[in-house]
Amino acid sequence: MPYKKQTLLVIASLFCTYFIWGSTYLAIRFGIESFPPFLMAGVRFTLAGVILYAVMRYLGAPNPTRQQWLGASVVGLLLPALGNGTVCYVQQTVSSSVAALSIATAPIWMAIFSSIWGRKITAREWSGIAVGFVGIALLNLGGSLHGDLVSAGLLIFAAASWSFGSVWGKYLAMPQGLMASATQMLAGGVALLLASAVRGEVWPQAISLKSWGALLFLVVLGSLVAYSAYQYLLKTVRPLVASSNTFVNPVVAFIVGIWLANEQVTAVELMALGVILVGVFLVLSTTNNSATDN
Repeated sequence: MPYKKQTLLVIASLFCTYFIWGSTYLAIRFGIESFPPFLMAGVRFTLAGVILYAVMRYLGAPNPTRQQWLGASVVGLLLPALGNGTVCYVQQTVSSSVAALSIATAPIWMAIFSSIWGRKITAREWSGIAVGFVGIALLNLGGSLHGDLVSAGLLIFAAASWSFGSVWGKYLAMPQGLMASATQMLAGGVALLLASAVRGEVWPQAISLKSWGALLFLVVLGSLVAYSAYQYLLKTVRPLVASSNTFVNPVVAFIVGIWLANEQVTAVELMALGVILVGVFLVLSTTNNSATDN
């Protein structure tokens, strides 16, 4: 692919993961006002996976091999199921802004997991990761998560699962192109529906228009568009750059949460946000030559 075209695709994909995914935290909050968390997440990813799989097969994409299905299922379990599903569960008690800010630990985990496969992280990137970690510590010590060890632990677990799957997926057999996103979402969606059944979740008797709208947003923009964009980034740029959305998403989540849901943000959380933004600058300022580093 020509370098200029690849650069434009990378920029467009980063835009999707930054701003669309930043809004999904509020969409999740609106969705679970009617839907149980695992059921909503399962419906979201299963529908998106089925739609994208059908479209790709119609366009002539080959059916994945057994090994490719296995690799996609591993990533689907770690990203949509354990990563996003846990966030949906925690957002029953935590605001969308705080959930998005907590998931900013993902680059820290990604750096650690990347080193397992021999990735070398630059000194500036390590500095950015350290600064980001200070922001997360600030949030947990004085923000809304103060004293809520269960929610804080689950959010860190979600970030770690997402990060490990993002890194490991680069070394697993995977379908080509968007078929990879389709199979991952299908596998993750089915796992979430099974978890929903085990927990005894049932389809709600009454569903508000706001929850229906949130589910539609999550299926179309949050999954079909942004998840596919994220998978493209994982194949094209360094994992830390692909995961840089975890720094920017809290900014978007803060704005839409305050604007559309009247969420309250404390002074400590704003301080944590500022610290994390410094971290993302340090990480992104070393990405000039990363597009070809696979």
